[in-house]
Amino acid sequence: MKTLVSCGACLAALVLALGVVSLGVAEEREKPAGPKSDQDFVMKATSAGMFEVESSKLALERSKNDKVKKFAQHMIDDHTKASKELMGLAQALKLTPDQKMSAKHQKEFDKLRDAKEGFDQAYVQAQVKGHEEAVALFTGEGQGGTNPMLKTWATQTLPTLQMHLQMAREVAAGLKEKR
Repeated sequence: MKTLVSCGACLAALVLALGVVSLGVAEEREKPAGPKSDQDFVMKATSAGMFEVESSKLALERSKNDKVKKFAQHMIDDHTKASKELMGLAQALKLTPDQKMSAKHQKEFDKLRDAKEGFDQAYVQAQVKGHEEAVALFTGEGQGGTNPMLKTWATQTLPTLQMHLQMAREVAAGLKEKR
């Protein structure tokens, strides 16, 4: 009987321990989707910035819609400025920025470049998606980054990205109304 009681106590301790472990896993999943490291943040942010600028240059060339063109120019101006800031920060911190778009961003750019019809819609939807991802990336860095300078820059840049997301959604809604 004594063995059964001590086994019961062991079982209770095991169940409690498993509950604590699974709670820890649940807490991990609830953290914002951010970069794995400051280097990862720099790589992702530079690639995203390149996509924003290059796809927006394409929009200036291909779009016939004044609102899309105005939005594209705004993206070029803001993301060029942010990219220069990030490059300087990365250099000072001895982090390596991406030299070209990631495979994911290049694929998205190629899709836009090759679009025969519906370019404006495709461009604006890519901007909405890209800015949703950027907001999550910068939020994650601001909350979980390890370098105080990068965390501050990400936090200070975040409101501009949130504004871009809102602008992209508004342009997208305007394009839907015209159909």
